[in-house]
Amino acid sequence: MTVLRIGNASGFYGDRFDALREMLTGGDLDVLTGDYLAELTMLILARDRLKDPAAGYARTFPRQLEDTLGLAHERGVRIVTNAGGLNPAGLAGAVRELAGRLGIPVRIAHVEGDDLTAAHPGSLAAHAYLGGFGIAAALRAGADIVVTGRVTDAALVTGPAAAHFGWGPADHDRLAGAVVAGHVLECGTQATGGNYAFFRDGDARRPGFPLAEIGPDGSSVVTKHPGTGGFVDVGTVTAQLLYETGGARYAGPDVTARLDTVRLTQEGPDRVRIDGARGEAPPPALKVGVNRLGGFRNEVTFVLTGLDIEAKAALVREQMAGALAESPPAEAHWELVRTDRPDAPTEETASALLRLVVRDPGQETVGRPLTAAAVELALASYPGFHVLAPPEKGSPYGVFEDVYVPQGAVDHVAVLYDGRRITVAPPQDTRALHPVGEPPLPEPLPPGPTRRAPLGLVLGARSGDKGGDANVGVWARTEEGWRWLAHTLTTGLFRHLLPETAGLTVVRHALPNLRALNFVVEGILGAGAASRARFDPQAKALGEWLRSRHLDIPEALL
Repeated sequence: MTVLRIGNASGFYGDRFDALREMLTGGDLDVLTGDYLAELTMLILARDRLKDPAAGYARTFPRQLEDTLGLAHERGVRIVTNAGGLNPAGLAGAVRELAGRLGIPVRIAHVEGDDLTAAHPGSLAAHAYLGGFGIAAALRAGADIVVTGRVTDAALVTGPAAAHFGWGPADHDRLAGAVVAGHVLECGTQATGGNYAFFRDGDARRPGFPLAEIGPDGSSVVTKHPGTGGFVDVGTVTAQLLYETGGARYAGPDVTARLDTVRLTQEGPDRVRIDGARGEAPPPALKVGVNRLGGFRNEVTFVLTGLDIEAKAALVREQMAGALAESPPAEAHWELVRTDRPDAPTEETASALLRLVVRDPGQETVGRPLTAAAVELALASYPGFHVLAPPEKGSPYGVFEDVYVPQGAVDHVAVLYDGRRITVAPPQDTRALHPVGEPPLPEPLPPGPTRRAPLGLVLGARSGDKGGDANVGVWARTEEGWRWLAHTLTTGLFRHLLPETAGLTVVRHALPNLRALNFVVEGILGAGAASRARFDPQAKALGEWLRSRHLDIPEALL
């Protein structure tokens, strides 16, 4: 077989439940993957495990297999998933029990060694991001289903590709191509029109899930099953390539992929070829995601309707000041959101929102005092007083941090369906990361007439979280647009357009092959998405905010 067809049926824990069946019945596949894990998901699963030591995995996965396991077996489709979360052995056992009950003779293996929680006292969960060679070992030994814990998202693709084509750790360029394909597939329908800046280019109501046809040289074609919704074009693939990445070097445990070498070509309707990816030896250290309990938070949103919005907001703040001073939380943040408009046709559009968010190590500090003070204002504050929901007693929030350990510090093991254990050796060849120099930029556009307009008319963007940092990938759809973008959107202008980033470190990375700039904003998310320190805690809409900002744009582009 010259091409390996790998599909995806899940981009997160909670994704479309029937996607597994859709992918198995919609067309030919060799391997079907499911990505269930994110930094926030690991915290959720850790809290599940505190209540039940047998928990810690994505409980939806066995339910999805109830009526699809036989179908996968009949069609010879292997399944690889990180739904094992904090307890891959537990999920493998649950799937084994399900297969026995259904009478389906499938061989189930799992990968372990990522759990380093015991080495990080005080953490709820600490897990290393493993590569794909544990998955490859299990598949080479005949596994039909491979369950993992924390691996890199792309490992769900690099593992099957390495097993199928016989790649080894030194096949850096081939592995890099599979990493790029895996990164495009990992978030499911984000590659087929979901969350896409130019979603009106096609039918984005119910995008189909993506698949990649991977060749023996690591190149691939990203597509989807015939007749499914959404669309695949150079823009949708570019957007996903930029998502949650940084500079030209995209490091992982198996290989460092050079994103600045990747070429995208529209090969036909819903078919985008990815080639040119070059790889380098992986870094000598493994990333470990550590989740800790950060403290407790509470929130109350006051609704201010009609006239005197600013004065009403000032009154509430004065009335709440006593309670906040009597038992001061570590953090208290007020935000007046002006969603109101004059002479509004509905009460909701006549109303603004005043949000108070408090956080503290102690639950009592953010619980009863805040709740009582807000409730007591019900008949004693501004006219029209009400809140969106009663404040709570204070809910826990998590803190995420990256730490690094040597590649050889983990016991990466594939546990086969018959109980045999295969140890996966760390890579012998490693290379420390260092920044790539600024690439040559195209000639700027010649001067010409401009018009004030939103950036999003000519530029696409996609943003996301990277621990406490966020990235905003911005790309142009034409070569002329790239010539303008490359010389216009500096870090200074970026900070000006997004004032919330003004006091933060912003690093710009240019990727000319993709006609794209990738901005990394350090620290904007505080201690990570689980800490819920920001209105948009995962920076999902940061790129859309940028696209909404107005700038003098060359009329030739408009």
